[in-house]
Amino acid sequence: MKNSNIKKVGVVLRPSTPELKSSFFEIKEVFSKYDIETYLDSISGGMIDVMGMEFDLLCKQCDALVTLGGDGTLISAVRRSFDYNIPIFGIYAGSLGFLADVSMDELDEFVQNLACGNYRIDERSVLEATTIKDGQEIKVHAFNDIVFTRPSISNMIHVETLVDNKAFNTYYGDGVIVSTPTGSTAYNLSAGGPVLFPLTKVFTLTPICPHSLTQRPVVLPGEFSIEMKTSDAKALIIVDGQDMHEFEQGDSLHIKLSGNYAKLIHRNEFNYFDVLKEKLGWGE
Repeated sequence: MKNSNIKKVGVVLRPSTPELKSSFFEIKEVFSKYDIETYLDSISGGMIDVMGMEFDLLCKQCDALVTLGGDGTLISAVRRSFDYNIPIFGIYAGSLGFLADVSMDELDEFVQNLACGNYRIDERSVLEATTIKDGQEIKVHAFNDIVFTRPSISNMIHVETLVDNKAFNTYYGDGVIVSTPTGSTAYNLSAGGPVLFPLTKVFTLTPICPHSLTQRPVVLPGEFSIEMKTSDAKALIIVDGQDMHEFEQGDSLHIKLSGNYAKLIHRNEFNYFDVLKEKLGWGE
């Protein structure tokens, strides 16, 4: 997609990390060097005693968001900003992430390219999940995955799954992971699911410790929708490992790919397979 002119950026810092204060001022200085204004999220500001801007206003005022932390910080910011259609990139504080892939040492060169439009924006699929509980709809978005799981370690769970309103499978075990391509290298991979190229428009269903060895991960086209129910008294829905919702018998969970995409800013030469090699020892 065509690159917009970035003149204002909003910065979000990893929570509970006040030692990032000096890094924030370093980031601010780099952006200022290339005539890009920097604003800080108010929660991050409270953490480092700097005046910040309320997050929704930040998304409305700025041309892009920048996170400083790890992949979790970026995932949270993507979900919170999703309705504003704003592009985002992550600076990693620590080790290279799958998503936060710019280091502080590389920031000056990265921002120089950003200022002159020399970057790319990757559109990544996002899950849209609607829980119907007592006739009320609760809608959430997930960048990595939605996990339908048991509420207690002592019990297994039945997960009845329909695809496009047709009976598909009943999973019996610890639960099911519904993953985006971006989330395929997270919990999905640990549970034996496939690695998906992040720009594909598909999603996976991966059983967690299934009772039957015939239960295997399935990749579904992006235009499909699924519905999940349980005959058990209670279940849990965990969104991106960050939010948890209680689910009861009689509730239903509807999941599909959103019609909108998360927009990640990368340098033009960014290569996903290089990240796999770095993080997973891919191909060694």
